[in-house]
Amino acid sequence: MRVEVRAAGLNFRDIAVGLGLVATEKTMGSEGAGLVTEVGADVTRVAPGDRIFGVFERSLGPVAVADERMVRRVPDGWSDAQAASVPIVFVTAYQCLVDVAAVRPGESVLVHTATGGVGLAALQLARHFGADVFTTAGPAKHGILRDRGVPGDHIASSRSLAFEHEFREATAGRGVDVVLNSLANEAVDASLRLLAPGGRFAEMGKTDIRDKGRIQEQYPGVTYQAYNILGVAPERIGEVLDELIALFRAGALVHLPLRTWDVRAGQRPLRMLSRARQHGKLALSMPRALDTGRPVLVTGGADGLGAVLTRHLVTAHGAREVVLLSRRGPAAPGAGELVAQCAGLGATVHVLACDVTDRNALAKVIAEYAPGSVFHAAGVLDDGLIGAMTPARMRAVLAPKAHAAWHLHELTRDLDLSAFVLFSSAVGVIGGPGQANYAAANAFLDSLAQHRRTQGLTATSVAWGLWEDRTGMTAHLTDTDVAALAAIGIAPMTTESALRLLDEAMASPRPAVTVFRPVPERIRPGTRAAALFRGLGEAPRPGPAATATTDSAPRAAGPATGSLVDLVCAQAAEVLGYTEAVTVAPTDSFKELGFDSLLSVDLRNRLNAATGLRMPAEAVLNNPTPEALAAYMRAARTGEHPGTAPETTV
Repeated sequence: MRVEVRAAGLNFRDIAVGLGLVATEKTMGSEGAGLVTEVGADVTRVAPGDRIFGVFERSLGPVAVADERMVRRVPDGWSDAQAASVPIVFVTAYQCLVDVAAVRPGESVLVHTATGGVGLAALQLARHFGADVFTTAGPAKHGILRDRGVPGDHIASSRSLAFEHEFREATAGRGVDVVLNSLANEAVDASLRLLAPGGRFAEMGKTDIRDKGRIQEQYPGVTYQAYNILGVAPERIGEVLDELIALFRAGALVHLPLRTWDVRAGQRPLRMLSRARQHGKLALSMPRALDTGRPVLVTGGADGLGAVLTRHLVTAHGAREVVLLSRRGPAAPGAGELVAQCAGLGATVHVLACDVTDRNALAKVIAEYAPGSVFHAAGVLDDGLIGAMTPARMRAVLAPKAHAAWHLHELTRDLDLSAFVLFSSAVGVIGGPGQANYAAANAFLDSLAQHRRTQGLTATSVAWGLWEDRTGMTAHLTDTDVAALAAIGIAPMTTESALRLLDEAMASPRPAVTVFRPVPERIRPGTRAAALFRGLGEAPRPGPAATATTDSAPRAAGPATGSLVDLVCAQAAEVLGYTEAVTVAPTDSFKELGFDSLLSVDLRNRLNAATGLRMPAEAVLNNPTPEALAAYMRAARTGEHPGTAPETTV
């Protein structure tokens, strides 16, 4: 059968093959999970469209050929990565304990490197079979074994030979009945000496396989067998997979700790595995195209980003069915037009009234439509300074962004999604005065995407800059607001450009990407935006207005009063996006110029950086003109009134 590989397990065999340590094996990748796309005439167990997992070669790629005898359907509730992480480690541990060692209840079993994939699988299985389990691991990982209930006298270091003495003492001199080995050199001999009469030694490693005859000469009565899963009869591997699935369903086994990497991540996961930096299992996920055969779930409303996104999914990606959720549903402006327009393109759009912060309501929609992909573009703004934040204002912003995203994550995690795209904001990456609640909500989305990727689930969080079309959350922005954003290095993107960049972001191996149109010459050194662009292009050169200081006190020498007025006028003009400072006069009213609390904080920050002062956030609001603010600054510099106390810049 031909399989579209969705995820592949990564194991030490891949390291050994990649380094040329195993001359008889040439191909990397021996386990995986995916979708059956084609079957031969004799295949009866599975059919095209089935999700399968098992043992098959060349799994580190988009397509593989599998033997139906060594694969099984993925059990309900397993992700692709979880399924891909099971075959090699659990089949190896099961066969070494059952087929090779024939372990019996009450016997003692030594599992070397017990925090690795096979080790943790063997720990579970040996306990299930009633064995007394002894373990070795690197000292830094002993806590992992203790957390799994292994007694302290059953844990030893895998980096020394002291385990032979320690475990002989723990067994009152008898030794152990079974050794599952993955160590080499002297550790092999120490383990063989530790075996009790009639003991069984299962060699799982690849780099120090001994001659069976010589072992029996040196250690009479000991059974030695090297195990290689690829040498096992295919029918037996299938039988073991059946038995393992039954044990998982019964709760006797649980999935191992799992970390998933995009296959395009390069050598990082291989390096981690080769250095034994992980515990549990590593898996690689494969890029997937958007599944247009199932409904696409979109949050965001029919009068904003949701509508723009829906049209793009229909026209550019060929989506045939879209479920668009918002509070107003069909009553939203433009909903009927959107439905009719997409119908003319051959797509069905369901515009539903659903509060995505209501988990129960969202669960009903997901249960009814069973989406194949999710795009979360919903959100609201409630900007204000830190001091003005209240629990209610935090909840108002976090609920439709962060809480709804978590509901979507939990409610769809078993649906084998081809895409889970979160519309985040660059505010969570580079900051924004007066948007602490919004920044927190979007930072959560970025973290959620990371979390999902480590679990083997698809996810992409796109931290957007400013879109040119002011719809949805950006509809409230004034020309002054846009000019202020441009002043810190962010310019509006056309919708066409943004959607093109969305497609590029979805194809990226990174779980979180930041997308905005920069104006490099306006990015001030020392800001987060400047740090973001460091290494991507020539950093903007510091100018007089952008020079910052880290001194804890105001500068000894500073502008005179007249020059302070000029400085305030120049900085105010820059915040507003004006090209010439003369457009702001000393007696102009900040309020009439369009300064709100956010622009006021931006101006305060610029002036603090230029002068070394530490004016509080309300300094601009309390001094209504450049002239008045300059006088305030002069007094603050000479210590004539409070206002220079240390304060965190917002």
